[in-house]
Amino acid sequence: MNKSWMIIGLCSLTFMTACQKDAASEDIYKDSGNTINVNDDRRELYKEHNNGNKSENFGYVRHQKSPVLGENMSDNHYTEIDREKVADTISKYCTDLPNVQDTATLVTDEEVLILYATDTKDRNLTADQVKKTGMSVVPRWYRVYVSDNFNLRKTMESYAYLDSTSTNAETGIDKLIKEMVKAPQGQPVSDEENANGDIKNISNQSNHMEKE
Repeated sequence: MNKSWMIIGLCSLTFMTACQKDAASEDIYKDSGNTINVNDDRRELYKEHNNGNKSENFGYVRHQKSPVLGENMSDNHYTEIDREKVADTISKYCTDLPNVQDTATLVTDEEVLILYATDTKDRNLTADQVKKTGMSVVPRWYRVYVSDNFNLRKTMESYAYLDSTSTNAETGIDKLIKEMVKAPQGQPVSDEENANGDIKNISNQSNHMEKE
């Protein structure tokens, strides 16, 4: 009799544990929605009320340079950026664009890499829209690279766990960028900058003018 009660008790405990796991998994699924986060950092960049409605308040912040002569405080501004949340925001905005169904974004300390799946008939126009969307979210000195070769997504995801101090991180990112720029990058950002926000090489401009 005692053995029977012990077996019943163990079965009940196993069932309750399984239900708790299923409920937790369901909560995670609801929280994630259509967003895939490789990392678990879920800190918010933008506030929302508890009822889910977005705040209608204006945002106002004032910053001043350090009163200490020669002290550079600007570096601290950029180290506080939540790169995962920035990547989340860019991906969300990009999927609102016409003909863009899926977006993956990687944000480093100086680059934004955006991969997107699209059925567009004008690849250059869509690339320009995706690029400008990324540039609208990050500080102006960031360089933004885009590609509609969504097969590169697995490679991008492999860098999601790295940071700027990781061994060979820069080399790997550079290789990924070289593959991405084989796709259209949109229009030049300005007369002085190329499509990705890099300052144009003066010698390259001269060579180009000579060929023309």
